[in-house]
Amino acid sequence: MTMKSSSFSKPFVSLFFLLLRKLAGRRQHRATTTRMMAVTTKPSPPPPPLPTLLDMLHGQTLVVDVEAWILRPPVSAFPYFMLVAVEAGGFLRGLLLLLLYPLMFLLPGGDGARARAMATVALVGLEEKEVARVGRAVLPKFFLEAAAAEGVAAVQAAARVVAVSATFPRVMVDGFLKEYVGVDAVVGPEVRSVGGVLAGLMDEEDAAEMAAKTLRALFGDELEVAGKKKGAVGLVGLASSGRVHYFFSSYYCKETFAVSDADTRGWRPLPRDKYPRPLVFHDGRLAFAPSPPAALAMYTFLPFGLALVVFRTIAFSFLPYRVCFPVGALTGLHYRLVAGHVPTARQGRGGGECGAGRLYVCNHRTLLDPIIVAAALGKPVTAVTYSLSPVSELIAPIRTARLTRDREKDQRNMAAVLARGDLVVCPEGTTCREEYLLRLSPLFAELGADVNPVALDTRVGMFYGTSTKPGAKWMDPFYFMMNPRPAYRVEFLPCAATTPADNAGRRGDSIGVANRVQRQLGEALGFELTGLTRKDKYMTLAGNEGVVPTAPRNH
Repeated sequence: MTMKSSSFSKPFVSLFFLLLRKLAGRRQHRATTTRMMAVTTKPSPPPPPLPTLLDMLHGQTLVVDVEAWILRPPVSAFPYFMLVAVEAGGFLRGLLLLLLYPLMFLLPGGDGARARAMATVALVGLEEKEVARVGRAVLPKFFLEAAAAEGVAAVQAAARVVAVSATFPRVMVDGFLKEYVGVDAVVGPEVRSVGGVLAGLMDEEDAAEMAAKTLRALFGDELEVAGKKKGAVGLVGLASSGRVHYFFSSYYCKETFAVSDADTRGWRPLPRDKYPRPLVFHDGRLAFAPSPPAALAMYTFLPFGLALVVFRTIAFSFLPYRVCFPVGALTGLHYRLVAGHVPTARQGRGGGECGAGRLYVCNHRTLLDPIIVAAALGKPVTAVTYSLSPVSELIAPIRTARLTRDREKDQRNMAAVLARGDLVVCPEGTTCREEYLLRLSPLFAELGADVNPVALDTRVGMFYGTSTKPGAKWMDPFYFMMNPRPAYRVEFLPCAATTPADNAGRRGDSIGVANRVQRQLGEALGFELTGLTRKDKYMTLAGNEGVVPTAPRNH
């Protein structure tokens, strides 16, 4: 991963001035800022039992504290800033944050000062749109894993919700809270942008004015009590200092409930089947929440990981299929082949041989899927792909054939490849990390060949071997092989009959075959079936349709 040189210098300069300002004793904000951002209130009562609270919130506007209610306390901010630093800025920026983190405990001001310092190191100098992409495509997975079932239930019960974060800049949590929790507005520290590049946290007064304008445009005067019988219900954490965010003051909230650490001790994690929106797609390289010890372990492992990549790449590229998996197992690669149903020769519908090759249809987990299938079969195959980087094509130990997205031309090309030998296709069109199956393109079912479904599953502990960033996709197989103990599970399923050759091209029949194969794969893997496609994935994670133009190949 690369980054501009300015990305290194700006965090140092900004953090230097932040430390200088703090150590010089400038701890007091302007009077107007203090009045707007924090207020002293009488202690708020504890919330009623959850069923009563949910009934009370029905039809109400809710102002909720993200760190106290939506996330399970105590909330450690470091892993989330570390994720942004690595995913948006690169591993060197993440290392800088890890090295400076112990020094941040010397800052006066407690958790608030540390959060501002981490935001400075992690964000300053990065492109705003890239940080927003990380907040939308990477962080929701980790926030959902830390979410509290009780807090999310309270959000779901209210008619309209304003989420308030005192720790995380709005650009980091906006996508998670709006798209996966269902809040209507997000208030949090704002980051100043100059020419599309983040330049530091805004003054709290400016951020407060911006939030007030946004909420006024969204809610009108509904949130302003001011002697009227309006206002919202506030759910806040129990502040030992008695000072709370100004949105929980009596000016906005007609009543506020404060939850204590003892109250949240028994809160449950949010089950995956209770997510307000299913987490089908997510992006990013890190497969774990990088707490300080975990991040330190990752950086310690990286030199060994690079050596593993070189060794495993050589093994899979040059060693015979029958020995590459035993050799890989010596380096920690776990491979499991479930009882197969592969016929000894491709059979036609009448029982005789019909053609030289067999058609293997598998779900798509990583770019290595066809190579793993070839190794499991113990013989070479050809894989078809829409786009493959020159690096991946160079090191691939199997033949590859490019598709053009021209249906008729692709069908002819696939039939020609199948006539010469075995063919592996991944009709999902893109990878999916979670336990879901995307809609299968029916093109494979129009070849007139019987289908041999192959169910694939992977497990990683440190790095994901998939990405939606065009400039980083060539590194996908290397990241997978960099894991200490990556795992692949391969299961050959019973042959599925497809459309007869003389009926090839009939869309109704081919769609039915594709749906049957999808159900067969889903039952074998225990995955949930969806109607989502490659376009849905890239629109969710990257804001585009995932079509990368390729230069014409010279023959």
